[in-house]
Amino acid sequence: MLLKLENFFDRFSNLMGWIAGFLNLVMLINVFYDSIMRYFFNSGSIALQEMEWHLFSVVFLFGMAYTLKEDGHVRVDILYDRFSPRWKAIVNIGGALLFLIPLSLLIIEGSFWYVNEAFASGEISGDPGGLSYRWLIKSVIPASFVFLVVSAIGFVLHNINIFRGIEAPPVHHIEDKAIL
Repeated sequence: MLLKLENFFDRFSNLMGWIAGFLNLVMLINVFYDSIMRYFFNSGSIALQEMEWHLFSVVFLFGMAYTLKEDGHVRVDILYDRFSPRWKAIVNIGGALLFLIPLSLLIIEGSFWYVNEAFASGEISGDPGGLSYRWLIKSVIPASFVFLVVSAIGFVLHNINIFRGIEAPPVHHIEDKAIL
């Protein structure tokens, strides 16, 4: 039962990763087009430049859920690397339940007024020729943390399965880490 639930949450996180990857490609095309127009045709666009930042924000914020699922987030590995798979699972479960999920819920709750204020005031770009509907990009903040909570639930289930011995722990190769 836990494996089926974990697979459901993993599929959701994979979708977030796919969306982030696709938007990364859109951002690349946008930057390429804007650069060509600006440097070769002296025809820049404030809206395209703002779109670059908006797309970067969405890629980063939506990518958080996928990064957590792939266990690619940053942590202090001084002690963690020496732990057994069961202790690693305990640390991951505790970190998600004590820090990640509560902080994400706090950000979700705290960012709703931010989005609502932008929507109610009809906030637009401060630059002439910039993008309208600033509330759209601001709404990505609470949405991305909802996605992160969903991914965190799958992450907790994954680590419960590791703790119970139902699932093998992920294998990380030492040569992937830079040693200074």
